[in-house]
Amino acid sequence: MITFLLVGLIVHVVFFISIFDIYFTSPLVHGMTPQSIPLKAPASRLVLVVADGLRADSLFSLLPNGSSRSPYIRSVIENTGSWGVSHTRVPTESRPGHVALIAGFYEDVSAVAKGWKENPVEFDSVFNESRRTWCWGSPDILPMFAKGASGDHVYTHTYPAQEEDFASTDASRLDRWVFDQVKSFFQSVKSNSSLGASLLEDKNIFFLHLLGIDTNGHAHRPMSKEYKENIGLVDSGVADLVSTVEEFFGYDGKTVYVFTSDHGMTNWGSHGAGHPSETLTPLVVWGAGVQKAQRVNEVQPYADGYLQALKKKFKAESMYTNAIQILEQFKTKMSQKKETTLSFLFTPYQFLTESKQVEITNKARILIQLQKYEDAISLCQTLITRSLEGLVYYHKYDRFFLGCSVVMGFIGWTSYVVLVILKTHSGLSRPPDVVQKIPSRKLLTLCLCVALLIILFLLVQRSPLTYYIYCLLPVPVWYCVLKESGTLTDLVQSAHSLPLWKCLRYFVLVAFGIELLVVSFFHRSVLTIGLAALALWPFCSGLFSKAKWRSLSWFLGCLCLAAFPLMPVVGREPNVDVVMCAGLLILLTSFCYLWSSRHKTPLHTSDRPQFMLHVAVCAYVPSLTHSSLLQKQGLPLMNQIISWSTLGRSMTELHHTSYCFVSRKFMYLDAMSYINPPRSEAVFPPVLSWLMFAWINIEQEALLAQGVAGRQEVSSIDFAANIDISRIRQLKLDDIRRSYFFVFFIITAFFGTGNIASINSFDPASVYCFLTVFNPFIMGALMMWKVIIPFIIVMCTFETIQVSTQLSSRSLFLIVLVISDLMALHFFFMVQDYGSWLDIGTSISHYVIVMSMTIFLMLLSVLTHVLTSKRIILWRRTKIHFP
Repeated sequence: MITFLLVGLIVHVVFFISIFDIYFTSPLVHGMTPQSIPLKAPASRLVLVVADGLRADSLFSLLPNGSSRSPYIRSVIENTGSWGVSHTRVPTESRPGHVALIAGFYEDVSAVAKGWKENPVEFDSVFNESRRTWCWGSPDILPMFAKGASGDHVYTHTYPAQEEDFASTDASRLDRWVFDQVKSFFQSVKSNSSLGASLLEDKNIFFLHLLGIDTNGHAHRPMSKEYKENIGLVDSGVADLVSTVEEFFGYDGKTVYVFTSDHGMTNWGSHGAGHPSETLTPLVVWGAGVQKAQRVNEVQPYADGYLQALKKKFKAESMYTNAIQILEQFKTKMSQKKETTLSFLFTPYQFLTESKQVEITNKARILIQLQKYEDAISLCQTLITRSLEGLVYYHKYDRFFLGCSVVMGFIGWTSYVVLVILKTHSGLSRPPDVVQKIPSRKLLTLCLCVALLIILFLLVQRSPLTYYIYCLLPVPVWYCVLKESGTLTDLVQSAHSLPLWKCLRYFVLVAFGIELLVVSFFHRSVLTIGLAALALWPFCSGLFSKAKWRSLSWFLGCLCLAAFPLMPVVGREPNVDVVMCAGLLILLTSFCYLWSSRHKTPLHTSDRPQFMLHVAVCAYVPSLTHSSLLQKQGLPLMNQIISWSTLGRSMTELHHTSYCFVSRKFMYLDAMSYINPPRSEAVFPPVLSWLMFAWINIEQEALLAQGVAGRQEVSSIDFAANIDISRIRQLKLDDIRRSYFFVFFIITAFFGTGNIASINSFDPASVYCFLTVFNPFIMGALMMWKVIIPFIIVMCTFETIQVSTQLSSRSLFLIVLVISDLMALHFFFMVQDYGSWLDIGTSISHYVIVMSMTIFLMLLSVLTHVLTSKRIILWRRTKIHFP
């Protein structure tokens, strides 16, 4: 079992990593020749102001009296500049937004693992191409551009990271600090002649990163007074900034100003996904080379007039240079791919062959020389479009090949697990003479030859190391499948003795159930339908007539839990009373359990006051913290200490095994979950625990209905003792249902109150009891712990059912593994079919979730078998025959 689990773990880790290697490789191309415009630019310097987290509608919308909360920028829009709405891309986070603005590309996803603070790949930026750049703002954004710059010409000025506090009385002080520093900088020039000379040179950039709006949005929501007042502060700060800059340079008309945002924000104060409130950002440009606003008396159709004020020749030359620079990237990417592909297998991009490249570039240059600038611009736009499409073509060149390799491995592994289940638990027996006839040596020779051919093919193509792993993995997997193919033959031969209609019915139900789980990843409300169907199970199976109260408890638990997927994921207003109700529900649940088991197990009276005090404190701490944050008094130190202490204790309780399995594990996990945002999601863990209690009890009745003798009450089971192998029964069709229930409840635990595949489902308020200063790693870890709590509750329940129903962990785990692998394979196929990046990203995130769940289950299984060495020894010394 250990060997099987370790091999399976390695296989799934490879499958997990493959999705990133196939779809999340860096799009950057290095080694091109830099291109430059032969004409002098209209501007000598750039002032870039990025208001982090500013929504487009928050800036552009007018007040009820017709005035604007940003009068200066409004005057620029109406009189002196051009404006529009820019669109960001998922993930709508600060780092990728700034990289797109300043470096001109969408960053590699591996930056997520580094907290948006370091450069996973080196990239060029407008700061690097400038003569000098001065930056003021957040320590999370500025250092990455200084680190990626060649030479020492990017100067950063940041405030301490501790200032980014969501519980601060006034986050707008961050923006005030930036404006004050810029003003002091220009004043210092009077006593620094060398600095003054540097400022008077061309190609200088001044970058202001304003984080106050984003921080106030997270802490108080975008519709709050703090958020809107911060916009007014930024507006007055920009007005003073322009006055300072123009005064210093003597109103020479050589400064261009860009005011924009890296991303927006939802109404509930989060960002990261693709909602319009997150992707729509303001863009206002004015100064040198920018067309001034023109008033019209009638409605004007939209047209991009951003560059109309520039001279036509400069526009044409700029477009030509830009097109040639992108074409250089395309040519470099094409040559790289051509060098690593066999000539007879290489398929070039048909819309931009070498002859077409020469034709378009020569024609564009001739048009510029003939002063047909509009035609030249149009042709350059066509060249840019085709070059970008060609870059995408070569970037995805190997996806189909790698995807097929991973799919082959996936299908092979799933088939092998199915064969193992049939061989171990189906009661199939094979005569010894049949075993000897299996040509294992010839099969091994064939697989080795195939592996050798794959290695030679990849060596010739100079493929990276990961390609060898993805292409060679299916070989040993399919070797194991073909080696066990005799099991399938035995199954066909014994088909006449099997309940075929019953098996077919289970197969159809499980297939439908898996499809329902897949759809639930896209539509959470489908879980409600599933829970409603599960609620009817005792009535359809006849258990209601034998256990009315337990069946009713299951029915009501399913219906109560079914309400949560219908609730909004985020955006709910805080309600401290919900936490109090959750605490009362926990006390009621624990009391019902202890009362029902009072005659079966002696109660530990010393645990009662301790546990009740624990729940009371956990219900009171969020209320007190929420009140303190509303009054802008910060996070109380005592609340912080209690929160961290409770977290540590809840983790410690997971390693304790006591007579009272439920009260010692479920209840402390539930109590810990109340350090949550004061919303309805605080009620989810106790409701889930209630249903898990009902599941444990009703499975006891189902086991009795199947005629299994020697049933043992859960309250009398010693989970610390060794398993009596002689009492473990063979696998039945009904155990497929138990395994499916487990997977269904795992998915419900993940998506019951939110969508963990969506970044904006994570409300920072979830961790305000622990810390309020921005820290992506600690906050992310705490929010992941909050997500894992329901997962552990379901895991503990499944372990209880496995022991109480006298099944081996291997039996149920193999079925769960097949179900989860089929779901992952379904998502992998969906990734191959989708065309848009948003759909691909959604399916990839779902694939990652399922694979993470499977790997987590396998890790738990490995740890369980390693830690309980006595059970392993007992398994090895005991030979069991399953009839």
